[in-house]
Amino acid sequence: MNQDPTQPHEAAPRFRPVPWIALQTPQDVEAWIDEHNRCLMENIGPQETGVGVCFTLTEGGNLYLQTSGDAVILDVDAEAEWIAPLISAATQTPVPPAQLWILQDDKLIQLIVGLSSLVASTTLVSGHNFGSRSRKVQYSR
Repeated sequence: MNQDPTQPHEAAPRFRPVPWIALQTPQDVEAWIDEHNRCLMENIGPQETGVGVCFTLTEGGNLYLQTSGDAVILDVDAEAEWIAPLISAATQTPVPPAQLWILQDDKLIQLIVGLSSLVASTTLVSGHNFGSRSRKVQYSR
């Protein structure tokens, strides 16, 4: 089928979903983190912001994750709100009143092990608006 040259066409997505393989041990998660960091360094420019990974959940919704210094930032979309009690249990943190979670960096491995069986795929992201001003930010400790 030919495209009409007078109509704008959508560009192919920059990053494609990668099927998830459940991670069961902290060592599995550490290996995934190392691989993820390598992919980010190879594919994301130093000037880009809003960089992280999108976890597409098997039961619906997306969870966006960004690490920054000593924090893990999670942006849970409305369709994935069902996952909040599981995030809380996995990380031993209270559920925030908004969709944005800020966790201490030492919670990352616990988080990924806890959610691993619920992930369908991951996709690198750039330009995601982690923590827009229109959202309340809740710091979890």
